[in-house]
Amino acid sequence: MSLQDKVMAEMKEAMRAKDSNKLEALRAVKSAILLARTDASGKDGLSEDEELKLLQRLVKQRKESAAIYKEQGREDLAQPELDQAAVIENFLPEQMSEQEIEAEVDKIISQTGASGMQDMGKVMGLASKELAGRADGKTISMVVKRKLSS
Repeated sequence: MSLQDKVMAEMKEAMRAKDSNKLEALRAVKSAILLARTDASGKDGLSEDEELKLLQRLVKQRKESAAIYKEQGREDLAQPELDQAAVIENFLPEQMSEQEIEAEVDKIISQTGASGMQDMGKVMGLASKELAGRADGKTISMVVKRKLSS
């Protein structure tokens, strides 16, 4: 079952349950998928990797919006953004814990022989590729910096 099919099935459920917040999040996902498909011009559809990146971008946008709303003291606007992010996260693979990310980064550092911050780009490239969809880039970056600076 493709991502678009899953989203459509969830939309039907949300409509029946009259869950407007979930419905809004799912419509945003559907819209992003359709836009990505038209950008891909001529391709049959999106690859699984492209779908993951798309979903991660949508979650990141909502979390950033919620953070801005919280800074401005607008909890009433921040909460729906966080709720929508949670709905979209349901379509992503289970996220790794920081300890699991550290273990993977340690393996990559030992494989590459990285010894300091000058090797950060090399380690980040491999880590981002290997942990794609299962870990946030910001968290990966933080762990890599910590490991290489110590």
